Amino acid sequence: MDNTQYFYRTVIFTRHGDQIALANIDNPQQTTPLEEWLGLVISLADGQHSIQQLIDFLAAQYSQVPDKLEDTVHSVIERLTDSQMLQLSDHAIDLPYYLASPIEELDLEKARALIKEHQQSVH
Repeated sequence: MDNTQYFYRTVIFTRHGDQIALANIDNPQQTTPLEEWLGLVISLADGQHSIQQLIDFLAAQYSQVPDKLEDTVHSVIERLTDSQMLQLSDHAIDLPYYLASPIEELDLEKARALIKEHQQSVH
């Protein structure tokens, strides 16, 4: 995996305490909890940081860096990209409004309108 690539989420998420979950923009109370590592990476996937920056950030959280930290991060990123919740890019990405923050920080009407506008421009 190329650690110079940037990673960004393609899903709307919510944060309740330490739990990260996928959120439904049309029914914000409908959530799908994510495993701890998956949720952590989704919450940090702002398109402005490389995989190497993610690894460095996570390593700084430990007094003794786990031996397999980079392998774990690569595995998590592969799972998230395979499930299309995360994408990789060779350059920084500005996320659209509706993906930039947890759902509880969004103006839901604005987010829904922007999603609809995006869907119409794609089709």
